[in-house]
Amino acid sequence: MVSLVVLVVVFVLIAVRQIGRFRLQIWHIMSAGAVAVLAAGQISATEAITSINIDVMLFLLGMFIVGQALEESGYLAHISSRFFGNARSLDALVLLVLFGMGFLSAILMNDTLAIVGTPVVVMLSKKTNTAPRILLLALAFAVTIGSVMSPIGNPQNLLVASQVGLANPFVTFLSWLAVPTVINLLIVYVVLRLFFWRHFANRMLDRQVELIREEKLARLCQFSLLIIIIMVGLKVLAVFIMPEFDFRLTYIAIAACLP
Repeated sequence: MVSLVVLVVVFVLIAVRQIGRFRLQIWHIMSAGAVAVLAAGQISATEAITSINIDVMLFLLGMFIVGQALEESGYLAHISSRFFGNARSLDALVLLVLFGMGFLSAILMNDTLAIVGTPVVVMLSKKTNTAPRILLLALAFAVTIGSVMSPIGNPQNLLVASQVGLANPFVTFLSWLAVPTVINLLIVYVVLRLFFWRHFANRMLDRQVELIREEKLARLCQFSLLIIIIMVGLKVLAVFIMPEFDFRLTYIAIAACLP
């Protein structure tokens, strides 16, 4: 019962994010909740420590390092502006954000794309004179839905893929979830079109390309992205070539962050 009460309080605080004048960060709330269940004896310190999945922590660390490098170098903003610059209307731009960020979140993880993608879509909204909420909502839906079809798209999928012991998690996830993901992204477009129809009427956009801020770091980012793509391919092939080899998904993130 105590655990349930703590869980409800944590969810409520995450929703309101404020007590009086004091602003709460998510890590404040989660840490307080963890201390509460430990103090109440709902879980022992040993059980709490052993419940931490090191693979997931290392994977998140690696992907966040890559994501930060993409943002600091300006490389993500550069390739995004080139990619989204192909849009000549708001309809096309929203679809590109949904599918571009959605599919990218399946590779770089939704948390990473949510962090580094936000300034990108804010930049796009300013340069195209578009209401920021439209592209921000498109981004939020894209990274949430798009990440579902990959075992490395979000921490939950990574936990499932690592603990269930799927032989070929990329093939399994894609075969079952690729089509539903595409359908749901299209549904999001329709919903945004219905709610913001006035903004979509006769909107033509100009193309503007962002420049890379740090060339050296951008080249390292290119190398990291190449490592991710190659290692995902190797993970799929390893099932057929060396099925006895324990090719953990964490290896992909750690290798990608090394450059």
